[in-house]
Amino acid sequence: MKSLTVMASIGALGLAAVLGVAMAKTNPNQAEYEDYAVQRLTGYLKSDVCNKTTRFLERLINYNCDKIVDSANPQMRQLLSATTERQDFFLFSIYRTELKISDLIPSYKFETVGAFNNFYTYTAQEQ
Repeated sequence: MKSLTVMASIGALGLAAVLGVAMAKTNPNQAEYEDYAVQRLTGYLKSDVCNKTTRFLERLINYNCDKIVDSANPQMRQLLSATTERQDFFLFSIYRTELKISDLIPSYKFETVGAFNNFYTYTAQEQ
């Protein structure tokens, strides 16, 4: 019985070590987070903001919201980079972004965890 407990403990320890190494190797960096955040922000702007503009307005001023959003990607990346704080815990990272453009537009706060080469946004609040 005692040898079974020792073997189970060694197996659990080995599994934890393998999991730790895998998490450390797949902890995404700041540039990967910025790619993710720009993609999510672009998708939100196109699906929610652009769809709320009227087609009449677009035709009247020759305005294409989707193209404007696509052309603003480099600026969005710079803005996200400047407003994001990363806490690296070696096995995973937490990214806190406080997105504020002007006093006329509401600001937003996002908290995202990065692990296993993926991101999971667990807080998105309008402030």
